[in-house]
Amino acid sequence: MSWKERFLLYLEREKNYSPKTVQGYESDLEEFYQFACEYLGLKEGSQLELRKIDRKLVRSWMNRMYQGLSPASIERHLSSLRSFFNYLVKEGAVKYNPAKLVKSPKKEKKLPKVLSPDEVFALLEAPSGEDVLSVRDRAILELFYASGLRLSELAGLNLEDLDLSQGLIRVMGKGKKERVVPIHQRAIDRLKKWLELRASLKKSQLDPEAQKAVFLSRRGTRLSARAIELLLGKYLKKAGIYRPATPHSLRHSFATHLLDSGMDIRSIQELLGHSSLSTTQRYTQVSLKELMEAYDDAHPRAKKA
Repeated sequence: MSWKERFLLYLEREKNYSPKTVQGYESDLEEFYQFACEYLGLKEGSQLELRKIDRKLVRSWMNRMYQGLSPASIERHLSSLRSFFNYLVKEGAVKYNPAKLVKSPKKEKKLPKVLSPDEVFALLEAPSGEDVLSVRDRAILELFYASGLRLSELAGLNLEDLDLSQGLIRVMGKGKKERVVPIHQRAIDRLKKWLELRASLKKSQLDPEAQKAVFLSRRGTRLSARAIELLLGKYLKKAGIYRPATPHSLRHSFATHLLDSGMDIRSIQELLGHSSLSTTQRYTQVSLKELMEAYDDAHPRAKKA
């Protein structure tokens, strides 16, 4: 097994990264491998010796990327390479990380996309039927906004993770870090209604996850993250919300609305499962932006002539 394969397995099993994230790392490392072979004059399919990868090679790779990629994409590629070499250093395969001291490109900080409370409420009421899928979808959307879960966390929820009598759910987040998140009564009620119907669904014998998964597809298999993305898009249109929004937008909305209602930022950090407070502080920037826009609209001296 190559070091790249070991690293990807480490991301999947030890770091608990989603398949999509692991694929991103694999793609970035493959691009670097192709460039390094070209840079070193190696034939296609040749073995690339790790000791030949130095800072000069990494900088040359970045210069190549500057010709066609955005700063954010370059930063992602560089981050993938740094993580790979951090792993190699940890495993004793190399002595130092050649990407560690290579300067990252400056990139514009984008504020999270946030739906207004009215937009969220319209979205939550969009699945209006009483059939099994509509009941399931109402539970999914309500739980997203009640808990601030990541898409992968919600898709990966198991029945044993729910404690509806206490209004709590156990979440396995990034890096296999476990946290407990409270949810409100409306979310509890919608989950209970879904679980009653879920019990009557025939579970797929081909999917070992089906017996324990909270959310199932119409075929009785664990509902995939991609399927959840698609159903969100459907209900956004049904609710009359046409600006871009993703499952992560509900997570951002959850955090921003709690902050606007007075919850302290460290409590929000715990709910979201952020390891760094600086990540959570992005939401204060969203609130400040909205505050400034409201000020400009309202203040007599701020209005344009």
